[in-house]
Amino acid sequence: MCAILTGIPLGVICSTNPRLAKFVLYVASITMTIPSVALFGLMIPVLSLIGQGIGFLPAVTALALYAQLPIIRNTYTAISNIDPALREAAKGMGMTTLERLRRVEIPIALPIIMAGVRMAVVINIGIAAVSAYIGAGGLGKIISRGIAQSDTAQIVAGAILVSVLAIIADYGIGGIQHLLTPKGLRTRSSARGRRVEPQSALSGTP
Repeated sequence: MCAILTGIPLGVICSTNPRLAKFVLYVASITMTIPSVALFGLMIPVLSLIGQGIGFLPAVTALALYAQLPIIRNTYTAISNIDPALREAAKGMGMTTLERLRRVEIPIALPIIMAGVRMAVVINIGIAAVSAYIGAGGLGKIISRGIAQSDTAQIVAGAILVSVLAIIADYGIGGIQHLLTPKGLRTRSSARGRRVEPQSALSGTP
């Protein structure tokens, strides 16, 4: 949720400023390339200054950073590729910038934005398993305990549970995406259970 509240507004702002978009996407891409163990480790000394070096807060902070790239990129791409004629028509109807964004641009861009959210959630479920090593708990504890005890059964069980959770989350968000998408924009590619790939925005298709 934190990543959504920051990523979507950033993507919208970036769509109005190409130079800012280049910088923001570059920083988000660099963050995405940092190994999860290393990023969790970096959170420890930083958040230790406020007494939260291990546990829930550093894990959530790191996961929010990892989720930024797909959400910002998809939001930026989707809004940037909206037909300029639609914006001009909205302006001609007397809509303000915020009204145009809320009533025209966001509804049209929503399938691609939600695809970024789905991607971020699935990625973060996998990465969250690693956060068990900094005391954040979760399903990662089963895997880390299995590694410590050389117990293959625990490792496999933990991996399966994480995978099932990721699949459930993907389908669940896909259903929400389908419901939120205006009926006129619903296509086979945005139907329940199928992912709208970011490349579709780049090619100009809905």
